[in-house]
Amino acid sequence: MLKKIVIILFIILISCMIYSYIETNNIETKEITIESNQIPSEFDGTKIVFLSDFHQGSWPFFDQKRTEEVVNQVNAMNPDIILLGGDYVSDNPQYVNSCFSELSKLHAPLGVYGVLGNNDPKNATIKAMRDAGIIYIKNDGLWIKKGNSEIRLGAVGDLYTDSQNSRYAVGNATENDFVILLSHNPDFFQYATTKSKIDLMLSGHTHGGQITFFGLWAPVVHSEFGEKFRTGVKHINNTTLLISNGLGTSIIPARFFAPPQIIVIKLKKKY
Repeated sequence: MLKKIVIILFIILISCMIYSYIETNNIETKEITIESNQIPSEFDGTKIVFLSDFHQGSWPFFDQKRTEEVVNQVNAMNPDIILLGGDYVSDNPQYVNSCFSELSKLHAPLGVYGVLGNNDPKNATIKAMRDAGIIYIKNDGLWIKKGNSEIRLGAVGDLYTDSQNSRYAVGNATENDFVILLSHNPDFFQYATTKSKIDLMLSGHTHGGQITFFGLWAPVVHSEFGEKFRTGVKHINNTTLLISNGLGTSIIPARFFAPPQIIVIKLKKKY
């Protein structure tokens, strides 16, 4: 009897390991509609693609070829805006240029913008990002214009490895403006001094827990707030916080019921 139990457990373990490998290669496209009366009419229907946590080169499961495949997949979606949430590599600067040689091929008529994550070699990544034609933002913001209307895009430095100033990111936006904030780490939301002015915050970092108990709970979540900021869409007062599972992996090259994601956001004017 004991032998049968051991065999069954061994088969389950091997099956889970095989599945965790398969899941790292199956990128989920998650579509989310953000509805707000602050969205200008000319931005109604605007498509934003959010990508985060490539970790290119950390394991053979996310190499330059896979980054190229993601870029082709995103371009085929015809996004209006592309936002990048950091952790393009896993600390090793030798993969930075090859990663951004692919990311330079991303196309969006209203621009491609990005922040750094805690694993990005700072100077090398900023240079590669700018050389790739991607607009790097840190503790600052800009107005994205469409016709006679505009929305605010701001970003802050990584919570663990950089400085953060959400006031500069939000800038002169008022309660009547639609404001998007990029922060690699979702935990920053708890420390932001301008929560009331942020309509949509986009983050990655947690990998959705990466290894979870069938998507319900993860033993390790890289967040001070545990499951609260592990993954998904959170509505906190007037802000929508969207936490992506990201694309690559860290520590171990496996995912279990925390699939890699491309996030597609559609802005909808609320009347």
